[in-house]
Amino acid sequence: MNRKKSREYLLQLVYQMGITGDSAQDVFDMFMEDEEISKNNLDLEYIKTSLIGIAENKEIIEEKISAQLVNWKINRIAKVNLAILKVAVYEMMHKEDIPAKVSINEAIELCKKFSEEKSISFINGVLDKIYKNL
Repeated sequence: MNRKKSREYLLQLVYQMGITGDSAQDVFDMFMEDEEISKNNLDLEYIKTSLIGIAENKEIIEEKISAQLVNWKINRIAKVNLAILKVAVYEMMHKEDIPAKVSINEAIELCKKFSEEKSISFINGVLDKIYKNL
């Protein structure tokens, strides 16, 4: 199974949830019904449990992120960057099979692919602070 590709889809679904306000289950069901997306080699269990876990732990995850922001409010973070942070923080807190350093590195890779170059240091800084306070 391709965890990297699965994480990319998870990011997109977390972003979609943040934009539409739809439930994790609804977003996952729409993803599964989308016939244009090949589900081969995806870790669907990882995607589903992480998406639901991020939704169920939204407040805690956002508190962890907010606590590391200096002169910045969470509602000012670009939606895609917030989704990247949520995926990484959730993994760091709840996915014992994924080392925290891997979650941080993968978040940076997602940032390179889906966000702006200037966001990389911001994402890295926030996640590094969260990692040190786990």
